[in-house]
Amino acid sequence: MANIKSQKKRILTNAKAAARNKAIKSELKTRTKTALSAAGTDHADEAVRLAVKRLDMAAAKGVIHKNQAARRKARLMKKINAAG
Repeated sequence: MANIKSQKKRILTNAKAAARNKAIKSELKTRTKTALSAAGTDHADEAVRLAVKRLDMAAAKGVIHKNQAARRKARLMKKINAAG
């Protein structure tokens, strides 16, 4: 354990950020799976829109890199278009 007060605070802050990032990444996976499974149904447009929105928000907050978000969106749309 750290002795320095600021380092103790950093450890707590980093733990909070890691938990938040983990939750966001988990939601990205869930939204993507939901969009893929909804391909070809009535709810497909809404599911894809929500998945893309969450990817953009994660990139904006720095959870994932903007190029990674773009790549994931491109791959998602490619799969959706192939299925539908």
